Amino acid sequence: MELGSNFAAKLEPFLLMSKSAKGAAAAKLIQDATSAPGVFVFAELLELPNIQELGKNESHEKFLSLLQLFSYKTYQDYLKHKDVLPPLNNAQTIKLKHLSIVSMAAEKRILPYSELLSALDMPTVRELEDLIIDAIYLDMLRGKLDQKEGQFEVEYTMGRDLEPGKIESVLAALKDWAATTSAVLATLDKKIADVSKSAATNKKMAERHEQHVQAVLKEVKEKDSNSSAGKSGLGSMMINTRKALERSDRMDVDYEPSEGKGKNRKAPQENVKPQRKRNRF
Repeated sequence: MELGSNFAAKLEPFLLMSKSAKGAAAAKLIQDATSAPGVFVFAELLELPNIQELGKNESHEKFLSLLQLFSYKTYQDYLKHKDVLPPLNNAQTIKLKHLSIVSMAAEKRILPYSELLSALDMPTVRELEDLIIDAIYLDMLRGKLDQKEGQFEVEYTMGRDLEPGKIESVLAALKDWAATTSAVLATLDKKIADVSKSAATNKKMAERHEQHVQAVLKEVKEKDSNSSAGKSGLGSMMINTRKALERSDRMDVDYEPSEGKGKNRKAPQENVKPQRKRNRF
């Protein structure tokens, strides 16, 4: 939930009572509203005709100035003009200091303790930190206390009522912000388009590369298949040749006969010596 989203509801009872309040009653209403817990925005009350009429009465004019102080000014403004303003009670003093922190946080993200101590007229750092913690619990701002660096780091803050004449400057700041944002968005859109184009190009290149790889793999597989078939035929031929040679060797082997075996077998011719014939006289 956004900070300060329920603050307007806290002001509603005072708006209802202000419809019939005039003069001293209206001045008393301002005192009550600026002292009430949880009431931090006062623009709607300030714009009411019977509240604006207080500025026409010297005795009540200071209460209108008090309401303006709580609407868009700070504790330092009170110190500068305290002589012409009603005295603040304790609740009003604390609330105005809380609102002053909000105003400072809207201008700077880092608030040194030294600046806060001076602007809020706080005697010690411990009391300053307690004041900031109370403002955080009241949902007026968010941030981190950095005791080591002696500073308050602002994360988010509620919005205060705008001082008359400040609307133009706020609108100008918003226009500058809008122009800067548009330029950043245009740059981001261009970057996104470039990245998308590059991604599409890389995808096409990857697809072509994959197709080439698959083609090479297919060619290698075909060559391996043909090579394997050739090796298989050569191997079969070699086996058949070897078997034929073995059969031929077995047919050419001579077996020598053993002694005492084969009665009618003749001795080999090379071992028979020719007999000489004797001459008879």
